[in-house]
Amino acid sequence: QGQLVESGGGSVQAGGSLRLSCAGSGFIYSYDCMGWFRQAPGKEREGVAAIYIGGSSTYYADSVKGRFTVSHDNRGNTLYLQMNSLKPEDTAMYYCAVKLGGCNLLPYAYNYWGQGTQVTVSS
Repeated sequence: QGQLVESGGGSVQAGGSLRLSCAGSGFIYSYDCMGWFRQAPGKEREGVAAIYIGGSSTYYADSVKGRFTVSHDNRGNTLYLQMNSLKPEDTAMYYCAVKLGGCNLLPYAYNYWGQGTQVTVSS
């Protein structure tokens, strides 16, 4: 059995920072790409950032470029999302997920998901 567990969410004021973590275990290691997604109430889930597990190529949504940084540890079993200059519109439940093959930011392409961690940014 594989597992993805997100942590690091919380409440911050606009302009603040948070660092999310996603710890993977089990068959997670057989996947190629790890990504971060978010879903705000009443909105569809959207891709935020993704990174190859075996390399360093990264992908970002335009809305977070220059503010968010995705990375993973050397073993590839922990995914991070450093979020700076947070805005109220970043408020959402944040999820990590894994997929086989090439990286992208398409939620339907990802195979396995964590339970999410809430991020709330106040103005």
